[in-house]
Amino acid sequence: MDIHKVIATDATVALIDQLERKHGPVIFHQSGGCCDGSSPMCFSQSEFKPGKHDYYLGDLGHAPFYISKDQYDYWKHTQLIIDVVKGRGGMFSLENPTGRRFLVRSRVFTNEERQALKAQSDTL
Repeated sequence: MDIHKVIATDATVALIDQLERKHGPVIFHQSGGCCDGSSPMCFSQSEFKPGKHDYYLGDLGHAPFYISKDQYDYWKHTQLIIDVVKGRGGMFSLENPTGRRFLVRSRVFTNEERQALKAQSDTL
């Protein structure tokens, strides 16, 4: 059983493709900090470097998704589903001028999925 800690909706992949055509390769970060709140932030890969306390959860299309350790501690029992809704995103996030923003939805992993994740990785 291959379990993904983070996945993207079709709308998310389409917006990522649009942003990559304009900005080149992008990266996501979920920090929960004061400036970006709980919204996943999208940056140009050339302008954002993950820190030593950021966990890599997987890719959304070609875009790597990282989460800060503190946020991971809250979300580690859930699958993050990155979606797109109308509205303005984080002020530094690349999608902000599009009138759409990335949004985190989640669902709790089943016991079977948690066991599979433990077999895949030591981070759960």
